[in-house]
Formats: sequence, structure tokens, C-alpha cells
Amino acid sequence: MKLEMPEVPHGRGRALAAAIEPHDSGARDGTRAGGFGHDLPRLLAAALALCAAFVSAMWSAGSAMPAAQTWLLCAAAVVGAYMAMNIGANDVANNMGPAVGSGTLTLGWALAIAATFETLGAVVAGGEVVHTIKSDIIDTTRMTVPLDGLMLAALLAAALWLNLATALGAPVSTTHSIVGAVMGAGFAAGGSTLINWSTVGAVFVSWVVSPLMGAVLAAAVLYAIKRSITWQRDMTAAAARVVPLLIAAMAWAFGTYMLTQGIGPLLELEPLTANACGAALAGLAYATVRAPVARAALAQPNDKQGVNNLFTWPLVCAAALLSFAHGANDVANAIAPLAAIHERLAGSTPAATPLWILLLGGLGLALGLALYGGKLIRTVGHEITELDRMRAYAIAMSAALTVIVATQLGMPVSTTHVAIGAVFGIGFLREHLKHRRAPPGARPVLVHRGQCLRIVAAWLVTVPATALLAGLGYWLWECFA
Repeated sequence: MKLEMPEVPHGRGRALAAAIEPHDSGARDGTRAGGFGHDLPRLLAAALALCAAFVSAMWSAGSAMPAAQTWLLCAAAVVGAYMAMNIGANDVANNMGPAVGSGTLTLGWALAIAATFETLGAVVAGGEVVHTIKSDIIDTTRMTVPLDGLMLAALLAAALWLNLATALGAPVSTTHSIVGAVMGAGFAAGGSTLINWSTVGAVFVSWVVSPLMGAVLAAAVLYAIKRSITWQRDMTAAAARVVPLLIAAMAWAFGTYMLTQGIGPLLELEPLTANACGAALAGLAYATVRAPVARAALAQPNDKQGVNNLFTWPLVCAAALLSFAHGANDVANAIAPLAAIHERLAGSTPAATPLWILLLGGLGLALGLALYGGKLIRTVGHEITELDRMRAYAIAMSAALTVIVATQLGMPVSTTHVAIGAVFGIGFLREHLKHRRAPPGARPVLVHRGQCLRIVAAWLVTVPATALLAGLGYWLWECFA
């Protein structure tokens, strides 16, 4: 039952694994010992991606626009591609970090799976989620200046901030980045009356709600696993009974999650209907896996590693589904400003997002992840607290459950904050449990406090930093455009 992705057969599979895995210690710890020579292929790939964005915008514009507007659309496409690459480099770590940190997937396989499903999510279901970024943060009906300069300044500001955060190894919310940037550019363009403060207030609420919900739910799930399986004398017998139920719970959570978030904008299901479909999927999953998982559990050694092996494939599926939903939802952070600029320049009424913009966003996510995502994946998976597969399962479940609960309550949450909060929740629960069994005066430390403070500091400054950058960018646009 144990899945070790590096252990692939001879031939194409081994060649693929070798091609996508880091080949030196510098690559593994996030550094590049070779300096600029090692960075050159990545920079060339990024340059080619931006050129592709430029060409796609030129092709889309054709001869229907005046030359000045065509060039502006091309510039917006390049900045949009740059933003998508930064989202891929920073935000996808939340989905893949626990799977890599627990040893379920190698970094190379995680990058390959995430790139595939992020692109699919962006192209298949990403066109319906751009409205909030385009219209809900600022009141476009009150604008007395063109929207294109505002959106371009916001897009560039958010991308620059994400680039800096990725370089520092800090996972930040891409949604908060673009919200802050649009807010700052809107303030510079029309003052405070242009801002929809209720949307901004909801973002601030999510700063607190998201990590706390993620931490509490992840700790609760892990504690339940410990009580029902790993604290039992016969772990394999307990796992044979409980793990099928846990897989069924994951099937319900991720089925409902996908119906409300991943492809939810396409289907527009009521929450009760989505939950009922998720429950039906859970029943099917339980009936399917109960006997095979029980046999596999009884064949495992009676220890924690034997139990961990049973969570391998559920974690792979969870990572893929989280990536699909992330691509469907967070691609809007890169392409919504570009779509707004395209609408304004083309003189069209709001309509479905053009396919070339969806492809640009999806491929940008995948490319940014492949080129620079490894550093943040290692931060989330290895540098906050130690993870195994049971802990990674608890993190994945908490991410899905938090989004489901928040969606049905109408509360905005940041998936980045949920996932990182879940990792911290797992670490602090382990510290608490070990402290209870430690000798008097001993205080086990299982969470990296320095990483915790650095990440929280980055969260707190994201909205004001991007707002200031975007405001400055819009002021320069007005001065020189």
C-alpha cells in the first residue's frame, strides 16, 4: 500500500522522475549554488512565457483595436502572465507541501501533479470566478477614469509583492495580495468612496478566521485519529475499522468542496444539494474501499508507519483535487484584471472570459510552480513542523472542511491561511501532547517559532504593502501615460 514515487520502474517512468527531481543539494534546500548559470534556464523559460503572453494578446487583438490599445493589451497580458507565475510559485505550496513533507510524494511528482491539475482547473472552471476581483472590491460605476490603468497597476503591484514573498520563503495569500492592490489603485484613482469597504472588511475578518479554523479542525482530526487508531493496542485492527471511515469522510469533504468551489461556479448547486452529492460519494467510497483497506491494514506492521502507509493514495487524490480547485478559483487573481482590461479595450459588455486568457492564467500557474514552487513547498512541508501521512491527511481535511463551512456561512476565507494555520495546529497539538508526557521542567518544541513569526508578519503586511505599491503605480501611470 505504500507509495514511494521515486521508486518507479525502469524506462520512461524512471526517466521522468529523474528529469523532474532536483539533482543537487542546493536545489533541495531552495538555494542555487551555481549562481546565475543555474538560474539562466529558469529566466529563459520565464522570458519565453512572457513572450507567449505578448503574442497571444497580439493575436487576440488582431486589427480590431487601434495600435495604442493593442500595445496596452499586450502589456497587460505580460503582467498577467507574470502574476500567474508568481501565484504558481507561492500559493500552490499550500496544497502540495503536506504531501511532500509527509513523504507521500517527492518534490518532482508533486510539481507534475500540481501543474497538471492547476491548469485543468483554470481552463475548465476558471472563467466564472473573475467577477469579485473585477467588480466587488471597487465600485466601477462611480469611476470617472478608465479602468485599464487601475487594473494594470494593481496586477503589477500584486505580482511584485508575491515575487518578494516567494524569494523570502513566506507563503502569503494571493487573494489578499490582489484585493489590497485593487483597493490601493482604486483609492488613488477615486478616493475612499470608490472602495467597497464591506468586501475589504470581510478580507480582514478572514485574516483571523481562516488560520484559527484551519488549526482547530486539523488538530481535532489528528486527535481523533490518535484516539481511534494509534493509541490502541492493536493498531492494525483499529486501522482496518477506522481508515475506511476516514476515506469516506474525505470523499464527502472533497466531493462537496469540488461541487462548491472547484466546479461550483459552473454548476451553481445549492449547499444542501452539494452536501447530498458529497454524502452519496462518501457512501460509494466506503463500500468500495472497506474490504481492500481492511486487508491492507492487517498486512501492515502493528506500528505507526504501518498505519501511515494506508493514507498514501487518499493524500495523492486530495492534493490533486486541491490543486484543481485552486486553479479554478485563484486563477482569477491573475486574469480578472486582465479580463477587465480586455473588456474595456474591446468595448464589449461583460461576458465569458476569453479562452486565451484562461489558458494564459493556467499555463502561467503551472510554469511558475515548476520553476520556483519547490522553495515554498519545502517551507510548508518541512520547515514549520514535522509531518507524516496521518498529519498531512488532517491538514487536507481541515482545508476542505473549513472552505465548506465558510462557504455555507457566507464567510470569506483564505485557503493559504487555512492550510498554514492547519500545519501550525498540528504542530502545537503535538507539542501539547508530548508536554503532558514529558518529565517535569521539560518543554518539547515541535513548531519552528521563527517561521511562524515570519509568515504571520508577511500576512499582516500583505494588504497594506500591495495597496501602497498599486497606489504608487497608478500615480506613475497618471503622470506618464
